[in-house]
Amino acid sequence: MVPATSAFTHVALLRGINVGGRNPVAMPELAACFRDGGYGDARTYIQSGNVLFTAKTRSGDPKLEAELSRMLEARFALELTVVVRSRDELAATIAAAPPGHGSPDLRSDVYFLQYPLTAEEAFALLPDLREGVDSAAMGPGALYFSRVAARARETRITSFLGKPVFRRITVRNWRTTTRLLEMLDEESVPS
Repeated sequence: MVPATSAFTHVALLRGINVGGRNPVAMPELAACFRDGGYGDARTYIQSGNVLFTAKTRSGDPKLEAELSRMLEARFALELTVVVRSRDELAATIAAAPPGHGSPDLRSDVYFLQYPLTAEEAFALLPDLREGVDSAAMGPGALYFSRVAARARETRITSFLGKPVFRRITVRNWRTTTRLLEMLDEESVPS
């Protein structure tokens, strides 16, 4: 276990578990896997694979993503995309969101990119978006995507979801993204 005095808070964002009945993983088992792997204060948020934990590294680290991926595959026999963000990296992603991202008239998501994929590389592969419906922007280690809620069925983003690059991306809606930061901040408050 990582000593609290040298630990930094992180969130691991897992792609493709508990979606449509595929890759079922119980959240208590997922948190236990992190604890058994030596990561402190592991807990989950909702069923889509969000694990808050502490680690010795200050920032999200490609080696940490690979280490967690191997650990999860060994435990659950699943190849999972794992994206790790430190508390500060997640805060920077939220702060860099375009104006209006997350407003009530939009369905807004954050596409978190697994290292070494860059926002510029992923953005270049987006389809032509539907004017008046879709909008996309680049951020630190992420893409922001919104569609007008009343016209969400008209989005063109679905063609992007089938591209090979999408296997290195995990998506969280805006509400989940901001809630994860709130939870990381709650954990870092001394008791």
